[in-house]
Amino acid sequence: MTSTTSTTMTLAELAAHLSVTPQALYDLRSKGRGPRGFRVGRQLRFRPAEVEAWIAGLEAADGVRHRRRAGT
Repeated sequence: MTSTTSTTMTLAELAAHLSVTPQALYDLRSKGRGPRGFRVGRQLRFRPAEVEAWIAGLEAADGVRHRRRAGT
């Protein structure tokens, strides 16, 4: 069995990885725009694959938004 702690990140670890505050992640998640996570007790955990998918979605949306403006 693999260890959950080695395959997941805490909110603080994810915030540090992204160079944002934990509150910024809480705010994004409360608006439905943050990465998918799950709770272990009271602590949020994030799988690296989910975080990468979320970042890829942000990049794609940003690319579409900028392409639209450039063509206007």
